[in-house]
Amino acid sequence: MLKQISIISILGAVLLTGCASGSESAMNLDSVAFEAKTQESGVIILDVRTKAEFDEGHIANAININVESDTFLDEIAKLDKSKTYAVYCRSGRRSADAVAKMSNEQFISLAHLNGGVINWANAGLPLVTP
Repeated sequence: MLKQISIISILGAVLLTGCASGSESAMNLDSVAFEAKTQESGVIILDVRTKAEFDEGHIANAININVESDTFLDEIAKLDKSKTYAVYCRSGRRSADAVAKMSNEQFISLAHLNGGVINWANAGLPLVTP
C-alpha cells in the first residue's frame, strides 16, 4: 500500500510540474472575458496580424506587431516582459503562435483571444478603423 501511495505521489508531482511549466503564463479567453481583460489597468493589447488587416479594423488601443514578420522576436524583445499582454489575430491561429513565442521569451502574463476578431465581432464587440 505504501509503495502505491509513493508512486501516486510521484506521478502527481510530475503531472503538476508539467502542467505548470508554460501554461501559467497564458490564459485562453472567450470574447467577453478577453474584452474584460483589455479593460484592466496596465494591460497592453497586441494585434499580431498584418498592418493591412490591422488597418481594416482592430480592438481599441491595440498595438500591431505582425507575428509572421521576420522582425517579430526583435520587436517583442523591446516590450516589458513583466506587463500583461492581451494577444489576438483574425481567427486565433497566429495569436496562439505569438503567445507560444512570447512564453518562450519569458513573458509572464499573456491572455489569448480564442477565435480572434472573428469571434470578437460575432459577439457584437467593437472594432476601430484608422
